[in-house]
Amino acid sequence: MSGLVFLTEDAGMTGRILGLDIQLLVDAAILAVAFFTLFLLLSYLLFNPARDFLRKRQEYIKKQLDDAALDKESAANYKAEYEEKISQIDKEAEQILSEARKKARKRENQMIEEAKQEASKIIERTNREINLEKSKVKDDMKREMISMASAMAGKFVASEMDEKKQEELFDDALKEMGDDTWQS
Repeated sequence: MSGLVFLTEDAGMTGRILGLDIQLLVDAAILAVAFFTLFLLLSYLLFNPARDFLRKRQEYIKKQLDDAALDKESAANYKAEYEEKISQIDKEAEQILSEARKKARKRENQMIEEAKQEASKIIERTNREINLEKSKVKDDMKREMISMASAMAGKFVASEMDEKKQEELFDDALKEMGDDTWQS
């Protein structure tokens, strides 16, 4: 046997490389059936589980990608929601601060108004007390002046008045008061 050349001694053919006979065809058919059977058997035992494994793996990867896409979308929604809430919180905080400022200004104005009212009451009360004191002082001065005048008049009258003058003054006083006062 040299190289790929097979020489057959059958059928009297010399120099032929392959002899096409029935045995070769039957062997080829058996070999084809054996390969086909082996292919089916290997397909059932190895290829189908490998295909199932690969299909399951592809489904798992696809599911993971879908889940990741959903998670990413959900995260984007949460982020948008979070940013919206942050902006609302900022607005709400500004509104609360604004209301607090308004209340503080209102309370400040109210306190100033109360202080002004209290001050005006104090001033009014002080003015009344001053006027009362003035009138008391005036009354005291009048009493002092009257008592001084009375004392001076008493001394003056005592020194210059006699009984006749006293009777005249008494009569004049009665006339001024009138007779009706004494008779009622």
